[in-house]
Amino acid sequence: MPEGYFVSWTAVLLGLVVGVIAIVGMFVIPRILAPINNTKDKGIPYECGIPPAAPRAFAQLNIRYYVFAILFLIFDVEAVFLFPWAVVFMGSKLAFYAMLIFLGVLLFAIAYGWRKGALEWLK
Repeated sequence: MPEGYFVSWTAVLLGLVVGVIAIVGMFVIPRILAPINNTKDKGIPYECGIPPAAPRAFAQLNIRYYVFAILFLIFDVEAVFLFPWAVVFMGSKLAFYAMLIFLGVLLFAIAYGWRKGALEWLK
């Protein structure tokens, strides 16, 4: 066995033991300390403070909510790419113009969605 072999694996084993103890503790300690208060309303699903109605097999939702959510995801993900891109290509003029084109496309897309009324929550 190479020298230091057991020292290295002892640290791994110690980290594993501490991790398992922490996870088990996070499950056990609330069971011991938390008050138990079982009520009839505790088991029902939460629906924005409104008592749930009779279950239906089909619920109609307006398509506007999906479009709004998809537009949010698109622009949120695209905005996340801007900062690393700016940091990596800080000195390049080509990257700067490419970013301007990218921002122009995003600006056009948000203007188009706004013009079509996709960004209005309620009509």
